[in-house]
Amino acid sequence: MNQEFYRHLFEKSLHAKAIPTNSHIAAWALKVVRLLYPEQKNHFGSVEELKAHTLHLQHELCRMIDGCNYAGNDSMDLSVKFFHELPALYQVLNTDIQAIYNGDPAAKSEFEVIRTYPGFYAICFYRLAHMLYELNIPLIPRILTEHAHSETGIDIHPAAVIGNYFHIDHGTGIVIGESCHIGNHVKMYQGVTLGALSVHKDMAGTKRHPTVEDRVIIYSGATILGGQTIIGHDSVIGGNVWLTKSVAPFSTVYHTPIINVQNITESI
Repeated sequence: MNQEFYRHLFEKSLHAKAIPTNSHIAAWALKVVRLLYPEQKNHFGSVEELKAHTLHLQHELCRMIDGCNYAGNDSMDLSVKFFHELPALYQVLNTDIQAIYNGDPAAKSEFEVIRTYPGFYAICFYRLAHMLYELNIPLIPRILTEHAHSETGIDIHPAAVIGNYFHIDHGTGIVIGESCHIGNHVKMYQGVTLGALSVHKDMAGTKRHPTVEDRVIIYSGATILGGQTIIGHDSVIGGNVWLTKSVAPFSTVYHTPIINVQNITESI
């Protein structure tokens, strides 16, 4: 056996950071979501007990940041700032619930949206992750969105900027890249890709992904690429469309494949 190889691995283990597990970080995020949207009758005896539980979640976040904080920032200060923004997070998530409930005839209640819709699950984790990303907290935001990706098949980078009333319908296979900007009242179906035309490493930090303005609907399988590509407001992008150029507001974009329909008795 290669002794030098195992010595190398041992040295790496000695200097490894005490980073919390992905499952622990995801479980913390789910507790925050359940704080905002409880699924069972309130088990807190008073408002003060609820506030104490919130403080416990804040301290838990502080410990997680300590484990991932490569920059040496004040983990307590960051966790306090995050929970200070919790009312704003709640407000924007309520707009997403409303958009999904109003936009899907199959939704019987807002609770059904919260409990069963993978689109809302992915949006929740994205919104949490984006708030942490905005505080320059390393690693945790990406862990959260990758957890949601593994659970739902919806891949949203935590750095993407997404407005209010965001509606993901079905959602499997959606990809929203790092530098995407998405406006308000946008509806997106399964298999949509908002990606980059090029993935060269030297493009890190540049605007590589599209901008989608307000009140746009993007149907399943559409692919929209490029940092200079802008989908104008109030546009409809049809299914399986491939776009690398901007679209003016109030546009309808579609392609016309040739489809042949034949009665099976005609071939006998």
